[in-house]
Amino acid sequence: MKNRQKFMNIAMLTIGTVALTACGARSQNHQGNGQRNGQRPSATAMIAEMDADKDGKLSETEVKGPLADDFPKIDTDKDGFITEEELRNAPKPKGPPPRGER
Repeated sequence: MKNRQKFMNIAMLTIGTVALTACGARSQNHQGNGQRNGQRPSATAMIAEMDADKDGKLSETEVKGPLADDFPKIDTDKDGFITEEELRNAPKPKGPPPRGER
């Protein structure tokens, strides 16, 4: 009887730990890149993610994906960098976010 209770306690702890770990990983994944409810990441989150030299702005070599294709349009002052303000004011892409951004 004692062994059965011990086994049940260990099983419940294991199940609880796995469930909490899975929920935490999912939550962290969405919060870490500024996404909520399938929305695109914020300008702040995008800069934080791509700003390799941590200077607070994005150079053409740092940007990836569609942002790289639209770099000249988004860099409105043509200084070779995209600032958070320029990114916030950039035209929003049409349609839903690409599958990898959900």
